[in-house]
Amino acid sequence: MEKIHTSAAPAAIGPYSQAIKANGFVFTSGQIALDPATGAVAEGGIAEQTHRICQNLKAVLEEAGSSLSDVVKTVCFLADMNDFAAFNEVYGQYFTEKPARSCVAVKALPKNVLAEVEVIALAK
Repeated sequence: MEKIHTSAAPAAIGPYSQAIKANGFVFTSGQIALDPATGAVAEGGIAEQTHRICQNLKAVLEEAGSSLSDVVKTVCFLADMNDFAAFNEVYGQYFTEKPARSCVAVKALPKNVLAEVEVIALAK
């Protein structure tokens, strides 16, 4: 197993790694809408937060030698299913290969963000 860390994405806020590379795959931890430079939650609504999440995931995957086009599965958590359509609009701009996906509503997310996404990608 190889631990992945990049300063281009937010540092882990707990006892975990940004991602782990193992057995031909990259497993990311859930990314929320934190700006890696400031640690602040991205301003705006679900669209702005989803862009930040996807940019964070892209940075982690690139550090691991992978990319968004190598993603085979995503797990998405939304604080409010009423944000589903707006979330999908932005999500679809990044995950153009249409990986398998689960998307669920949760009661709350860290730092009261609106969404969190984790991915499994092929490692190169």
